[in-house]
Amino acid sequence: MSSTSLQIIGSIMLALVPVLLWGFIFFRKSPERKSLTCLTFFAGALAVFPILIYKFLWQFFPWLNAFRFAEAYRQDFIGFSGLIILPLSAIITFMIVGIIEEIMKFVSVKIVDDNEFTDIDDSVEFFIIAALGFSFIENILYFYSIWLNQGLNHLFMPFLFRSSFSTLAHLIFSGILGYYYGIAHFATPILQEEIKENRNHWTKWLHKILSIRKEKLFYEQHIFEGLLVSIGLHAIFNIFLEMNLTFLIVPFLLGGYMTLSYLFRKKENHKKYGKLLQNERNTPKAWK
Repeated sequence: MSSTSLQIIGSIMLALVPVLLWGFIFFRKSPERKSLTCLTFFAGALAVFPILIYKFLWQFFPWLNAFRFAEAYRQDFIGFSGLIILPLSAIITFMIVGIIEEIMKFVSVKIVDDNEFTDIDDSVEFFIIAALGFSFIENILYFYSIWLNQGLNHLFMPFLFRSSFSTLAHLIFSGILGYYYGIAHFATPILQEEIKENRNHWTKWLHKILSIRKEKLFYEQHIFEGLLVSIGLHAIFNIFLEMNLTFLIVPFLLGGYMTLSYLFRKKENHKKYGKLLQNERNTPKAWK
């Protein structure tokens, strides 16, 4: 076996470790449909490649590189409470990274989902599965690059960090986005419940002003909120890494893990909306 083949196979085996570890932690009590699980994982893995193609095109079309925009702000700084000073270019760069990666994971689930979810918990779980696929390919590329350029002896610490912190971060960002996506997915029944509890729901009034369906407004609101939260958390995590604020990473990820655990336990997230509305689609496809 050639050294290149050994490096590739070894990188794949190393990248499988966090997939199996976090997959067992999150899904040992709630096994999902195997075919849909595999398809979602595969879609999440494929979501890495459009990003790679996008970066490859920079050498032929430099104007496509969105990160060049951030370079214009390298001399500008933002301070937080006088304790942390960050270059504006870093913030913009990490926001762009968060936007690209979270949207790609979002699209991978969106493609697989064809009204297959029956509750919000399904959405959270499948977004996490897509994130596992995404981080799997990302870790393979990362491990292979280090092994190739620095040698096997430099791989231990990056393997530990990527397997524990980076992979978990991907799962947290996507899982929280999955929660918002689940609410948006079942916009029709959830909005009806909220209006019953609060008859002055804001979508009723905006619906009258803009003549846009209440369900569509509710759907788009939660998709936007989910993307905003996941992208923001992604950017914060990357900023912590960039500024060597490693002492903040552990409580940051611990809080994210506790949030995901809470969402899994939340009773409202297990309500079978899909079964309640077997003859009615709950997403924008039904509102056209």
